Amino acid sequence: MLTRTKVTAEIKACLYLAIPLATAQLAQSATGFIDTVMTGMLGSEALAAGGLGAMLFTFLMVVSIGAISAVSPLVAAAYGAGASDRVALVVRQGLWLAALLTIPLTFIVLNGTPLLLALGQNSDTVALTQTYLNAIAWGYFPALGFATLRSFVAALSQPRSVMVIMLIGTCLNLTGNYVLMFGKFGFPALGLAGVGFASAFSFWVMFSILVIYILRQPSLRQYQVFRHLHQFERKTFRTLLTVGLPISGMLAMETGLFTITTFLMGQLGTVTLAAHQIALQSAALSFNIPLGISFATTIRVGQLFGKQDLAGTRLAGFVGIWLGGIGMAVTAALFWFAPSFVVDLYIDINNPANAAVVNLAEALLGVAAIFQIVDGIQANAAGALRGLQDTQVPMLIAIASYWGVGLCSGLILSRQFGLDGVGLWWGLALGLMVASVVLTWRFHLLTQPKAA
Repeated sequence: MLTRTKVTAEIKACLYLAIPLATAQLAQSATGFIDTVMTGMLGSEALAAGGLGAMLFTFLMVVSIGAISAVSPLVAAAYGAGASDRVALVVRQGLWLAALLTIPLTFIVLNGTPLLLALGQNSDTVALTQTYLNAIAWGYFPALGFATLRSFVAALSQPRSVMVIMLIGTCLNLTGNYVLMFGKFGFPALGLAGVGFASAFSFWVMFSILVIYILRQPSLRQYQVFRHLHQFERKTFRTLLTVGLPISGMLAMETGLFTITTFLMGQLGTVTLAAHQIALQSAALSFNIPLGISFATTIRVGQLFGKQDLAGTRLAGFVGIWLGGIGMAVTAALFWFAPSFVVDLYIDINNPANAAVVNLAEALLGVAAIFQIVDGIQANAAGALRGLQDTQVPMLIAIASYWGVGLCSGLILSRQFGLDGVGLWWGLALGLMVASVVLTWRFHLLTQPKAA
């Protein structure tokens, strides 16, 4: 029987995981923000080249981490079932996956020039971008390895160490940028390449610290995840891919939708694109809140699923889903009631030359206020389904919702109804709304009590 005590206990358990994980995500976002601001000190050419390189590197890394994130629900389920050997086996194969993914990713980034030129980018910009990519490429393995071990530690309900290490990484990245960009303390001035090397260095430090922490922390050391690393276990590796690749595909579809929307906004002019970037960056920053909650939801659902506690699994999923919606309601209120405050963080709203951008950005933030809530719900519904290791159907739902409903309705509203950029954003809102309803309904169907 569901009681207020059980609900309160589950909310506390979810927030215990979600707060440090969301903080860690904010730290990661802060790293990208810091890189952008400091790269701007090198001039507009470096800013454009660095942004282009960061887009390629980050897209490949996010999609790859999607596959590796299967470690989280599999470890959580094994932990819930008390299968310590299974926990260690999943983590080892996760590190194998990280190593194998590193090879093609590093090759692509080290040879990114032909790809970027084929996408129509300026040759001078691409040449500068490649110096950044040549430096940051060496950060792929520690970044993916850290993602694997982070999933392991968080799935065992120890997320605070992850938060602390990522905060350390952010500080290191900031310091490294300053030292290597401008040649301080005897180091050569590497310019944009220095930003890449600083990021790669911070990835290696975070990975190393987490390895040491796992080796020294008794509750983690007992799993002996680094023993027999040379052994490749095909069945577990296949399970990782079965669960992880659809997650990767879902992330690619969502990221791709926002990328295509950005290109479409650019076709509508500089004012529209500038307003879009302001609203998009604001929404992306606030998304770290439900993203952290979704990680916690996956873990809680996975742990209880491993214990074969169907009622607890269902409660954990719906608590996470509604916390995701409530968390985004806070930023939605800010976007709706104080859009000028948000826009003023990016440009001077009192400058008459910026009036067109300000007005459009405020209108887009009004739409963002609507889709903030449904975005939080769909992210956590997907997280709950991952806890059940259900990822293939959610990927198909995402494709239909994001591209079938979101992009198509956005194009119709933009071009047929003359809503331009606002119409494209309403399309995003409709796509996320459909995803939130269908994904939540699927979780309800999979966890409803069996008929006697």
